[in-house]
Amino acid sequence: MKKILITGGTGFLGSNLCRKLIQDENNYIICLDNNTTGFLENVKDLSTNKRFKFIFHDVINPFVFNEKIDEIYNLACPASPSNYQGEKAISTTLTCVYGARNMLELAKKNNAKILQASTSEVYGEPLMHPQNELYRGNVNSIGKRACYDEGKRCAESLFFDYNRIYNSKIRIVRIFNTYGPYMDKNDGRVVPNFIVQALTGQDITIYGNGSQTRSFCYVSDLVEGLIKMMNNSADFIGPVNLGNPNEININEFAKLVLKLTSSNSKIIYKELPKDDPTKRRPDIKLAKEFLNWEPKVELKDGLCKTIDYFKKILNI
Repeated sequence: MKKILITGGTGFLGSNLCRKLIQDENNYIICLDNNTTGFLENVKDLSTNKRFKFIFHDVINPFVFNEKIDEIYNLACPASPSNYQGEKAISTTLTCVYGARNMLELAKKNNAKILQASTSEVYGEPLMHPQNELYRGNVNSIGKRACYDEGKRCAESLFFDYNRIYNSKIRIVRIFNTYGPYMDKNDGRVVPNFIVQALTGQDITIYGNGSQTRSFCYVSDLVEGLIKMMNNSADFIGPVNLGNPNEININEFAKLVLKLTSSNSKIIYKELPKDDPTKRRPDIKLAKEFLNWEPKVELKDGLCKTIDYFKKILNI
């Protein structure tokens, strides 16, 4: 039986990945999290499965496991600006860097494959559009978002050095805006913000003038990309962009959410936070070529599923 460790396993992406991988009866899932931004409730439906084990642990500290591990998905890290700015900035950087080192050491000890969940934030405020993997980015290394942006860039560097020095079996994905069930209603990112505001009759809050763009990928598509990257037979290590190349501006997105929720909420505008990217769209040629992967779920369909999830947790 294949033993798969997922750090950040009670978070949004981690819990969806756990749920997908456990469908294979040959997989045993070890879900690792300190529940800083994740929730045990997200994996409650898996807790009675004999092939699932939750372990409370902070990846900033080394992790010891007495059984052989075959694969590691390193997803542990706050991913929302509201979570990684302010008091959590230092712990975010340490999670990115120490977490990467500790998981790489564990992978080295077990001769395991290890996948690093990097981010489109490594491109910063991009001067190239759409962004491909050769673009080196335009990041403010001392800004409020740097704990996450630079933390992830440093993690990528560690992964490549382990590959060069120890021949570690690495995989690196750069994840673009992803949404879907099991997002935290207080996450702070645009999808849960707009949906919760629309469902509860609050004003829809747009930061900036709404002309900034995002490309939204439904979580089932992203999870499929993660698994394909881990198991690709070409030993393609990346980095590779995983995201939906269909771009939409935030004004249009807000109107779509209002329509799908049948909400009468008003749209209001506030100041755009410093270093918040104005454009975000992945070039996914490498994912198509090496992984035979591209998103399948249309934005409207994914949003309807996500809205249904939030209606459930909000008791609407």
